[in-house]
Amino acid sequence: MPIQPVTGRENIKSMICNFTASWTETTWDLINLVAAGDLVVAERLDRTKAGGKSIDLPCVGVFELENGKIRVWRDYFDMGTYTGQLA
Repeated sequence: MPIQPVTGRENIKSMICNFTASWTETTWDLINLVAAGDLVVAERLDRTKAGGKSIDLPCVGVFELENGKIRVWRDYFDMGTYTGQLA
């Protein structure tokens, strides 16, 4: 993961809002989706427009569910790939 873990609903909301503040458009292309019990792994390509630039960011999201809701969410991607396309 490219950043330290964030816990708590409000902290997570704040982190996502700050990270995506410059985004004007986003689509998520699912490449592979694997599930076993309460574990879901989603390989995807996040296509974003930010600061007038197009960014394609390969990611893998790992979701641990509990009672049908996300209990733990981890995204794995290369921050350099993201920031390099913003430059």
